[in-house]
Amino acid sequence: MTTRVLIIGGYGHFGEIITRSLALDTNIQLIVAGRSIKKANALCAALEAANKPESVALDITQDLNASLAAIDPEVTIHTSGPFQEQDYAVARACINAGSHYIDLADGRSFVFGIGALDELAQNKRVLVVSGASSVPCLTAALVDHYQQTFDRIETLDYGITTAQETSGGLAATAGILSYVGRPFQTLIDGNMQRVYGWQDLYCRDYPGLGRRLLGNCEVPDLDIFPTRYPTLKTIRFRAGLELPALHVSLWLISCLVRFGLVRGLERAAPLLLRASKLFDRFSSDKSALHMALAGVDANGAGLEVTFNLTATQGDGPYIPCMPAILLARKLVHGKLEETGATACVDLITLDEYLDSLKDLNITWRDSISTS
Repeated sequence: MTTRVLIIGGYGHFGEIITRSLALDTNIQLIVAGRSIKKANALCAALEAANKPESVALDITQDLNASLAAIDPEVTIHTSGPFQEQDYAVARACINAGSHYIDLADGRSFVFGIGALDELAQNKRVLVVSGASSVPCLTAALVDHYQQTFDRIETLDYGITTAQETSGGLAATAGILSYVGRPFQTLIDGNMQRVYGWQDLYCRDYPGLGRRLLGNCEVPDLDIFPTRYPTLKTIRFRAGLELPALHVSLWLISCLVRFGLVRGLERAAPLLLRASKLFDRFSSDKSALHMALAGVDANGAGLEVTFNLTATQGDGPYIPCMPAILLARKLVHGKLEETGATACVDLITLDEYLDSLKDLNITWRDSISTS
């Protein structure tokens, strides 16, 4: 018996990866949805699938309850961001339809606030998961995995550097621009302190990639982790573009936003995305994620663990897509019985996550040092 899995934005930058990854599962009947039925049809026609996929036109700003009633999905994966500008209309419609819901949101308040739907989801006996992406799913899995090495973890310093060739589509660009130059709070030295998006330029040397620039990035972890890991005193998450010229240009724009000389940049996303593509000839297909955890071991000595993950040959986008793929498979095959609404933590272990990446051009390593 097959399970109907609806992928909203299934032909988009991340949606297509998820669609193609789930297509060969004999227990899955895929429904590829989006505002463009032409694009949905084209992907379905080109797709190698165990069961013939369906394509539907779907606009999440229209009557979702009626649309989902007609489609009748059992699992819905929502990939159409940016989520910073959305409410929980899609998730609510999925609950009403009796469909499990998974999204790839990286919006801080969106993911952190998903628990508001917990009672509704419990009553309908469905699972609602927000943030099925690198943050907070992979990052929380990393802390959970290494936590046993420490007596207490006090500092997390981590980030992501993208490959210009696979840096994302319009939604991802708009998501980044939503916080560039704007203030937000993060835990520093035991107190929530104000920082500014894309500011505090920082250079890090990544294995196999060389030096990459990073800047402040607002992610759900900044709200989730202080409560989840109460010994933490500092959390710094940064992100960066591969090409220094583009990263510094966005940093300069962030200064203009910070001091009120330029308003929000979200509307400029299409223009800035097109402009960035002019630099693709100077770029690579290499991206990376790092996390440095620092604290104290059982003997009271200083301890630091550094984890590096590197993606080549354009396989970086599989990393944020993998949680949605894994959760969908677990639901379809009856390996996930939880219900309710939650951020994407405690649902995928680090071993499960990394095992799903082993056949891709993605490598990882860690190191431990004491003082």
